Amino acid sequence: MEYCRLYMDYTMVEEKSSTLVSDFAMKNFRIKDGFSGELQINIPREIVINKLRKKQFLGNLFITHIGFFPKAKFHFRERPFGCADNILIYCAEGKGHYQTEQAEHTLLPGQFFMLPPGQFHMYQADLKNPWSIYWIHFSGDMLKTFNHLIKADDFVAPTKVKNEIKIIEQWSDIYSALSAGFEQSNLTYANLSLYKLLATFVCPIEFIKPLADEDPISRSIAYMKANIHLPLTVQELAARQNLSGSHFMIRFKSKTGTSPIDYLIRLKIQFACQLLKQTDLRVNEVAEKTGYQDVFYFSRIFKKYTGVPPTKFRHTAPRRS
Repeated sequence: MEYCRLYMDYTMVEEKSSTLVSDFAMKNFRIKDGFSGELQINIPREIVINKLRKKQFLGNLFITHIGFFPKAKFHFRERPFGCADNILIYCAEGKGHYQTEQAEHTLLPGQFFMLPPGQFHMYQADLKNPWSIYWIHFSGDMLKTFNHLIKADDFVAPTKVKNEIKIIEQWSDIYSALSAGFEQSNLTYANLSLYKLLATFVCPIEFIKPLADEDPISRSIAYMKANIHLPLTVQELAARQNLSGSHFMIRFKSKTGTSPIDYLIRLKIQFACQLLKQTDLRVNEVAEKTGYQDVFYFSRIFKKYTGVPPTKFRHTAPRRS
């Protein structure tokens, strides 16, 4: 009878309400965990204190809790004074709702949010389409510095991820290491892997393939590498892709984050470093092979990008046999 009453109460609320406030008002339907098929590891306090917080480097950032809740119907958490950790929640399917001191949000598939410590929040799965979420709590001596570095406040709102498959693979890798036990090697592996997982969320980058068939910018980069010995210009590169110089520069910077000339110079300096390390070519010969006829100008550019002149770089850099 009690179950029937609760189910009827839930049905009535579900029909009458779809707002965040009324969802959170459903006190009879709040489940912290215990979902069918869930995965969850809570790092014991003594492990956190003795094997993580007190360990050099590992104490900077470390995992305290990690889990996966599939189709977490009635999932609900409220923390009036926040949490001591950063909380990161990624929604794989379904949806959920959450509230902070500043705003209310809805989290959709392929999105995540991250909550900094010490701030009020509450969140729960959607009534009709409950979320499946991967989540992780992490803390450490450098947590405040980390949050400042990545501008953590930007990720309180729902943020779209770029590589869902990679995120789930990396999360699973960490979970597998911790589920195997709390030996120092397992903890070290999992917590070093945490950095890679966080980077995938908060600073995703797109790697440019050396050759791309239909992308004019990737084709230009491939041409730069194949003709590193030539003094190429923006107009020449743009013309090869049937683009105006200005349009080419806009598209190039949008894709790479830098200008075509700066990108080209970095490729040339990288190639020059290889020649200086791996060959006995004189500096003027290295300059010619990287497209610089004036060896003095080459030396100035080289020092600008590496911090040292070519001769000093050769003497201090390890040589390869």
